[in-house]
Amino acid sequence: MLEDKHEMIALLTGVKSSKKNYYTELKKTVEQLKRKNMQLEIINDVMKSIKIDMSLEDILKNVVDKLRVLVHCDRLSLLLLRNQNLTLTNVYPEDRHHIEIGSVIPNEHSLYWSALKNRQIIFQQLNDSYASFYEKEYLIGLDLQSILILPIYIKNKGIGILSLGRHDASEWSLDDLAFLEQLTDHLAVSIENAQLYNEVLRGKQQWEDTFKAVDDMIIVFDKDLNVLQFNDSVKAFFDLNEQSSGFPILEKSCKTLVQETFYSQKPGYKEMYFQNSSTCEMYTYPIENSEQQVYGVIAYIKDVTEKRKMEVQLLHSGKLAAIGEMAAGIAHELNSPLTAILGNSQLLLRNSTNDDPSYTLLNDIKNCGDRCKRIIKSLLTFSRQDEYMFESCSLNEAVRQVLNLLKYQLEKNEIVIKQLLQEDLPFIEGSQPQIEQIIINLLLNARDALELSNQKNKEIIIKTSLQLNEIHLSVQDNGIGIEENRLSEIFHPFHTTKETEKGTGLGLSVSIGIAKAHGGTIKVFSKLHTGSTFTLKLPLQSSKNAEVTS
Repeated sequence: MLEDKHEMIALLTGVKSSKKNYYTELKKTVEQLKRKNMQLEIINDVMKSIKIDMSLEDILKNVVDKLRVLVHCDRLSLLLLRNQNLTLTNVYPEDRHHIEIGSVIPNEHSLYWSALKNRQIIFQQLNDSYASFYEKEYLIGLDLQSILILPIYIKNKGIGILSLGRHDASEWSLDDLAFLEQLTDHLAVSIENAQLYNEVLRGKQQWEDTFKAVDDMIIVFDKDLNVLQFNDSVKAFFDLNEQSSGFPILEKSCKTLVQETFYSQKPGYKEMYFQNSSTCEMYTYPIENSEQQVYGVIAYIKDVTEKRKMEVQLLHSGKLAAIGEMAAGIAHELNSPLTAILGNSQLLLRNSTNDDPSYTLLNDIKNCGDRCKRIIKSLLTFSRQDEYMFESCSLNEAVRQVLNLLKYQLEKNEIVIKQLLQEDLPFIEGSQPQIEQIIINLLLNARDALELSNQKNKEIIIKTSLQLNEIHLSVQDNGIGIEENRLSEIFHPFHTTKETEKGTGLGLSVSIGIAKAHGGTIKVFSKLHTGSTFTLKLPLQSSKNAEVTS
């Protein structure tokens, strides 16, 4: 160091040089100092970029702008190792490339791969006819005559390649090579920092997207039971919007469960009932730090309102299935003794006159037997034990057949029947006896509703029509109507408001079963003390999908 100082003094004082050499050496020294300062400035800029969230493109652009002043370079490219593939990521100038950004360099016969694997700086003259490598063709196509390749390593791990090209074949000075090698070391840190920063951002975004995408509600609480974060499902459930201030007050039992999880440091569970008539399952999980200290609780809330309704429906369906099997068994068991009762009563009635004291008793036996027979038939239909063949049939003809049977009975009750049957109504595929059964049940229910009504002009309107791809049959009465809270129950088996002798509660359940078998539906509209309208909807083509609406 002392010898270098003396050497410099000798040069400046001209001991070892002439006056002309003095100024030449002085100018050269100043240029070297400027060059060193520029090198330090570039490296300093690279190091500063580590501390900020600059993108990789911004870092490279910042380096290239200053590097051009210091080092003669016509083209610069950066290739990074991604998933064990060497990929072209950046080129300056941006239009100076023959292969697309994002292209993968094959590792066979590659100059880039050779520099990376051997951790060796490679200077290559492109006009050397003996040199053969993968990148040669497209580099010559860029009018480059020489290429300098510097491997980028960090912690003994290769992460990429920095390539500098020139339009001439001039070689690089040792000073430039030393500087570029030092620059790549610092650039490696910047690249790794940028990649880590982007990975953190990407991970954060993915977590937030996942958090928002979950259909169930997620709420994060702190130790004071304050809500730190919640997802979009919570907004939808509590009907929050961007203008909403704060978080809605949760049920006391919710916060109690969160508090218990803090104290016990174990997951918790409870079924919650909210004011909007919703049923939810709430699971709580403690959040621990690296020291296993609980600093928060995640509440996972699942709306199971529809699930509970479905469970009730499944339970109800199971009961109906059991009732159906029991009804079928009872109906078959009763058929045999009932046949004997009806047959014997009819035989005895033939030998009895109207003035015979036993005639009234025998007639009652026969009437009760007929009623039992109708009940058994309804039970068999309800349990689907009676099978009918589906064929082309007319809804208007079914109405006429039923009215031939019931017209006298309805007129006897002073009920006016109005028929509004659409002409040329298309045929449907179904069982006419079953369709007639629906019409009979609807007409008898209308008759019973009118019997209980104080209306002076009692009437039933039967109407058929074609609506799109459906045929509609409506039975409208001006009777007592049905309470709104009962509309959802009237199709349930054995649900009836009639006296024991007048109803079994199977009429509408049988009717809806037949409608479903025909791919249809029954819609009900009713107003108390005004009347009811039952509309049977049947498709032109048979379908197995049906529903009941009211």
